[in-house]
Amino acid sequence: MDFSAVINSTYTLLLLVLLVLAFLLLALYYGLFWLRTARHKGKNIPTPDSVSPSDWPSVSVVMVAHNEADYLKESLPYLLEQDYPNYEVVVVDYTSQDDTPFVLRVCSENYPKLKPVNFPEDVNMFRGKKYPLSIGIKSATKNVILLTEPDSVPKDFGWISHMMCGHLHGASIVMGYSLLKEGKGLLHAFQQYENLMFNASSLGMALLGNPYTATGRNLAFQRDFFFRRGGFISHYTIPDGADDLFVNQNANRSNTTVITDPNAAVITEPRPTFALWHQERLHRYATRRYYNWKDKLQLVVYPAAQVLFWATWLLLLLQQLFPWQILAALLAVKFAWQIVTCALLAKKFNISKIQFFAPFFELYFLFANTILYLLTLRKKNLRWR
Repeated sequence: MDFSAVINSTYTLLLLVLLVLAFLLLALYYGLFWLRTARHKGKNIPTPDSVSPSDWPSVSVVMVAHNEADYLKESLPYLLEQDYPNYEVVVVDYTSQDDTPFVLRVCSENYPKLKPVNFPEDVNMFRGKKYPLSIGIKSATKNVILLTEPDSVPKDFGWISHMMCGHLHGASIVMGYSLLKEGKGLLHAFQQYENLMFNASSLGMALLGNPYTATGRNLAFQRDFFFRRGGFISHYTIPDGADDLFVNQNANRSNTTVITDPNAAVITEPRPTFALWHQERLHRYATRRYYNWKDKLQLVVYPAAQVLFWATWLLLLLQQLFPWQILAALLAVKFAWQIVTCALLAKKFNISKIQFFAPFFELYFLFANTILYLLTLRKKNLRWR
């Protein structure tokens, strides 16, 4: 192969330098976040078997429900039968028009741990669920708040115990993770991959010392820490991001612990239609413009590296500026490292076969997420549910 034309062309050299830089950034991203999350063992975190019953903190599981009777019928038994000595379940029923009040009434008659908080009328002067969620947290009587949602079911009856091991480790905030219920079809595969990447990004960043976001389906914090930090007051007027922005503004390296034990997971129902999934993603992306500049910059690095890699690779290939054999080999190495790290992630979270389609999903979400972010800039008043 003759490389003299490459050496003598500033344009070609620039493309090669940018291509190698993008390749290294992507390889580093897969290693730092995907691989780190996949290999995390939590060695310094105690196990439930090693904890004395008197050492467990008291816990209030808190959620907000709005027309979610069907979900509550499935999730409440798992929540109310947890193997934990001192806890309660606080469910804020906010203006439900379905059978939610009936489900809560029947369950509360059989389970004294259940504490319903009913709002038959909309008295929320703010948009979103931060007001009813705040009322639920204020109504809680235990020391630790463990957030979840009606569509999420604990994977294990020891869910609370495994999450509380993080607080015994000395953390004010404990980040857990949410899995998606197994299903079939392309829509489910897209949701499964996106959820896997969210876990890899949020947990991986936290393990590196920068917890920038978390899922409210599985998030715990000290009750007094919540009020001491002002709760949701600083972002009450923003409809979305009760859990997201609270973590972004208050979590740091020293006060946050990540729990990746399989028994600390919750399992969530995937959205049945693309429209519902799209709406859910809009709500999640709407809060990102309120992050601090450092987190915004970090979130841009990955998609920017993707764009740079593909743009320079295609220019070099299509303009025949560099041997195609070397370009193909570079692409093969990228795909192989991506698939391997994704496979380790999928194995950790017990997801099958998704790793083989990781390069395709990555390209899809590069375009889809760009469009989604542009939509959130235009839609200022997204409504909860």
